[in-house]
Amino acid sequence: MFKTIEGNFENSDVNELLKKHFIELRAASPEGSAHVLDIEGLKVPSIKFWSLWDNDKLIGCGALKILEKDHGEFKSIRLHDDFRNKGNGIKLIDHLFDEAKKLNIKRISIETGAGIFFKPARKLFDLCGFKPCKPFAHYKEDKNSIYLSKLINNT
Repeated sequence: MFKTIEGNFENSDVNELLKKHFIELRAASPEGSAHVLDIEGLKVPSIKFWSLWDNDKLIGCGALKILEKDHGEFKSIRLHDDFRNKGNGIKLIDHLFDEAKKLNIKRISIETGAGIFFKPARKLFDLCGFKPCKPFAHYKEDKNSIYLSKLINNT
């Protein structure tokens, strides 16, 4: 049985996954091109964060940052290693889309890395219908980043 929990940063499994995510993305991104948030960065009022669970096992996590009234950005999308390549990334993204719809978000954008390390994430975002776009919000053109966006139907 799948469930989602909002917040839950104090959970040791969530905390460990987010720390691993932060360390790996910092290591895989050149100086000035790392846009990963640490746990404190995810706790700001403009960001909502969820963890996805299969009973008591953490599948992964993701966040929605409100950029404008009808524009959001997905952040910190990460699957636990035990749940990769099993369709769980799509489940996580679908949950984030559902939450965005509740907030009347009409467009979701993502920034991800251009390097080999980020290839699985780019594949997932492509499967979910994201298309390349120009830099959005505070982002600038950067050869190490890829910007994606998708319009969502709120019905």
